[in-house]
Amino acid sequence: MTPPAPDPATVALDPVRAELLRAAHADADAVLARAEREAAALLDRAHAEARAVLEEARRQGEADGAAAARDLLVRARREARSRTLAARREAYDELHREIAERVGELRGTPAYPDVRERLERRAQDLLGPGAETAEHPGGGVVAHAPGRWVDLSLPTLAQHALDRLGGEVRSLWEP
Repeated sequence: MTPPAPDPATVALDPVRAELLRAAHADADAVLARAEREAAALLDRAHAEARAVLEEARRQGEADGAAAARDLLVRARREARSRTLAARREAYDELHREIAERVGELRGTPAYPDVRERLERRAQDLLGPGAETAEHPGGGVVAHAPGRWVDLSLPTLAQHALDRLGGEVRSLWEP
């Protein structure tokens, strides 16, 4: 059996079919190349955007970290200052107690009657000869005259002496 003879119309269309097939392949190759370029550009933009987002996140993290560090430093300084002031207050209070105790011990010494007499004279000098004086429970005297009074008690005198030291008293506990 012999193969059938080719159809003349089919033979005439073979070059057109071949050209259409070649054009379809060329169009497919062009579409594929354009799609690959667009995909590469899209990936490049995505990578650039990811880098920008990461860089911004890093900058923001550094800024947040710096702000948190500043806040932490401020809180630490405040806490240190608070503790320093509390320690100073404690030292001052202890000094005050010690002075009051020592001054109170003066009452039991042989010199106390002379000290008390001098304090009474001072009260009379301040308030006048008609001032009434009385011994304070902590030692020393208090005195009053009409409309006026004076406290020359040992605890008050000790407090005044400590107050007069002012800032100098800090030198007792500062380096």
